[in-house]
Amino acid sequence: MATIKDIAKKAGVSVTTVSRALNGYDDVNEETRKKIKKVAKELSYSPNAVARSLVSKKTRTIGLIISDINRAGAKDAFAYEVLCGINDRTGDLNYDLLLFSTNPSKQMEKSYTALCKERNVEGAILSGLRLDDPYLQEVIEQNAFPCVLIDIPRTGANVAHITSDNRLGAAIATRHLLESGHRNIAMINGHNQAFVSRERYDGFKEALEQFELTDSPALVFDGLFSEDGGAEAMYQILIRHPEVTAVFCASDLMALGAIRTLERMGRKVPDDMSIVGFDDISISAYCSPKLTTIRQDKYELGYQAAQLLIDMLENRTDNRKILLNNQLIIRESTRCKE
Repeated sequence: MATIKDIAKKAGVSVTTVSRALNGYDDVNEETRKKIKKVAKELSYSPNAVARSLVSKKTRTIGLIISDINRAGAKDAFAYEVLCGINDRTGDLNYDLLLFSTNPSKQMEKSYTALCKERNVEGAILSGLRLDDPYLQEVIEQNAFPCVLIDIPRTGANVAHITSDNRLGAAIATRHLLESGHRNIAMINGHNQAFVSRERYDGFKEALEQFELTDSPALVFDGLFSEDGGAEAMYQILIRHPEVTAVFCASDLMALGAIRTLERMGRKVPDDMSIVGFDDISISAYCSPKLTTIRQDKYELGYQAAQLLIDMLENRTDNRKILLNNQLIIRESTRCKE
């Protein structure tokens, strides 16, 4: 079986250089890294993870803890795209990734710290947690394992977070409707225990204030980030507020639900109602009408989350916060009000 010494001899470099190249350190010249990886492949080199962890006291394994994975959310593929970004970056940097699906009942049985210890992970990325989630409080209070939170703004010695600029994205979406001449605008939000819901509501309100309009709590409905929730919220808007001509939805899934209700009620989008979503999930570009939305880079969210966690594990950064930009994608579901 080939060893690091064999690779070093054939590549004409030191054992240390081989080790650092194969372990993803950025102080190795890229050409040298490629050469070393090529030689390693030619020699069928396979690192012994158990032996490596015994020597280094590190497992080079991180966990991804996702709350409430279910088939109902499969259509938006949000978690999948984030997972792809995490998986690609951990692989690039020679880390293994373990996926944990959790929910509040499981969390009562096993703590976050116990889960990490049991599975022998060095740190974790947590996604989909509510603000009242038991794991969130434990992460903040104990600081036992380095972790990166996706879409929850908490930081500490061992806690970092990454999110898109939800407030600005929501403000841009709402301004698009205002600049199109709409003044009676409703919002379908997620739920109050999601940080992104609060941020997107603040952005919605901020845009209205810029146009000297006062937001009305009566025009904000929770759709629970689901297609059915968006459909029900749109029905309530039509019944209670027939003056509304445009709706900003805090997720594309809820926007799809809203469009479904409008179709059933004989209303046309965008002729009778303009709709803007948030996320730019894949189906947004193919539904009818194609959805105007705020694009956030889900893959980059995962990719940068993995990079941030590994930088923390390897003591390469003091950064504990990353904010990604969003982009307005104008399609067919909005129009200027006549």
